[in-house]
Amino acid sequence: MPLSDFQAYLDRFALARQLKRQHHFYVGPTNSGKTYQALETLRKAESGVYLAPLRLLAMEVRDRLTQAGVPCNLVTGEERVMVPGAKHTASTIEMLRPDMQVDVAVIDEIQMLMDPDRGSAWTAALVGVPARQVFICGANSVTESCTRVLDALNEPYTLTHLQRMTPLMIEDASICGERYHAAKLRKVLQAGDAIIAFSRKDVLTLAARIRQWGFNVATIYGALSPEVRRGESARFANGEAQILIATDAIGMGLNLPIRRVIFANIHKFDGVAPRPLNATEMRQIAGRAGRHGLYETGYVTVLEDDEQWHLHEMLACDDTVAPFALPMAVSGGDIEVLSQRIPTWRLAECVEYLHTQYQRQSGVQAMQWQITSLQHQQALLIDETAPQMAMRDKYRLLCAPLAIQVPIARDYFVQCIQAIYQHQLRPLPMLPEWLKGQQAQYLEQAELICQHLSLYSWLGYQYPKIFPDRELVDVARKTLNAFISRALRVQAGYGKTQRETELMQQR
Repeated sequence: MPLSDFQAYLDRFALARQLKRQHHFYVGPTNSGKTYQALETLRKAESGVYLAPLRLLAMEVRDRLTQAGVPCNLVTGEERVMVPGAKHTASTIEMLRPDMQVDVAVIDEIQMLMDPDRGSAWTAALVGVPARQVFICGANSVTESCTRVLDALNEPYTLTHLQRMTPLMIEDASICGERYHAAKLRKVLQAGDAIIAFSRKDVLTLAARIRQWGFNVATIYGALSPEVRRGESARFANGEAQILIATDAIGMGLNLPIRRVIFANIHKFDGVAPRPLNATEMRQIAGRAGRHGLYETGYVTVLEDDEQWHLHEMLACDDTVAPFALPMAVSGGDIEVLSQRIPTWRLAECVEYLHTQYQRQSGVQAMQWQITSLQHQQALLIDETAPQMAMRDKYRLLCAPLAIQVPIARDYFVQCIQAIYQHQLRPLPMLPEWLKGQQAQYLEQAELICQHLSLYSWLGYQYPKIFPDRELVDVARKTLNAFISRALRVQAGYGKTQRETELMQQR
């Protein structure tokens, strides 16, 4: 990256550059107390901010500080809950305020720097959070990449390596042996088990089957709203549900009373193709077993013998990665300048240009632009829908929360772009009548409507005159969440899991 680009990026965070920031790394495996120690310092501070990877975690920390007598705001892309007189804020990391100085900042799950879509938000927090004391929590995998940037900034840091408070043991044998067999799984399931699958379909299918065996089940996956995930977590935590079926969403700081983690699969789809879990991912998930204070030991296993070797290898190896260039997000100003330099008023051409520059950059640099294929798809959609829209507005829409791979979500986004482009009022969508019942076949539709609400709420902060019903979102979301919670308890499954389908094909 040219020095001028690096300096221009740093200039976005003028307040952080004026402070004599001190950084404290708390790194180590799950169940080692990293975040707990940092939050204790945050609680005692005069002012502070907690930067979370998930809205759910921001909500949990807000509640935790409030219960400790510390007034705390909640700020995410979808909501602003401001408490009069509060000097603490819990927010999602994308909502970093580089212009609001605090005494203490906590950056959680720092290994998310490696995320191909969101990693740039952690770079911005590391470089730009305006706090005198910055606590950086997470796996040790990216520590060297972070310290290299801090050395370039001439900002001091300390490293504290923490160990697990309870041992984590790999069970001697897999659950099913050489081949998956539902009857074998049924015999060995115990209260406190968490089964990890990597698709919504597999989670729901496993949940339905295990419920038929007489267990109460809690389910957690990414398409569920934070409120529903929180409710399902609470059901498992208070013993109402004996078994948890979840995706890797539980690997992101959720504190759950898990005795044993069972991997139903060791592969996940990364947006292009299935791939084996890496060491950091496997450790984050497996490490949720054996919660300190509840269990003396945590256990982890897999369903089949041929996946046990990967589990052993990933948990035994060093999960640190070679230093890499930290990802940076472009700003609206960057896009405007670039569009005039090329020149073009097509956002997609700007994104393509930056992607080309990204590919040419050397991997030994401390920082580099982060451009993703999904951003390019979103840019094409914006250009096609609103070709003459101002570039700054196009960039703003590029930042909108959108599952662009989902056709219904993409279609709704197009309707919202058209409303902005044509300056037309867009009310909140009417909720369907079936929400008054508990028909499980509408579960996926309800999840999609929740995504529409999240986008509407986000756009309501950006364009309040176009999307005026933002304050009605909470009421609609409560209705949807109640329906989804009911549907999760009665859903009857969705056929065979991916693993069962693969086995049938092998036979």
